[in-house]
Amino acid sequence: MSPTLLRKGPYRVYIYSHDCNEPRHVHIDRENKSAKFWLDPVVILAVNYGYSRAELRQIESILTEELDLLRERWYDFCGGHSGAS
Repeated sequence: MSPTLLRKGPYRVYIYSHDCNEPRHVHIDRENKSAKFWLDPVVILAVNYGYSRAELRQIESILTEELDLLRERWYDFCGGHSGAS
């Protein structure tokens, strides 16, 4: 299961059910591109598959803007568990 936490423009921001065992992060996809960003202590790129640097900056800005909401939705799905940070 991979619930969508947010849709913004062409981007889908989501987590996987097994993600609850890791520190808080999200995956963000558009077409055949994907990236993983940590949410704590701030939004930080973990892995990039295909996005340009400019687009990664745009995505980081979106995630930072929506950080409280994303953390809340992570908490709602994972029951407050945020892995071993």
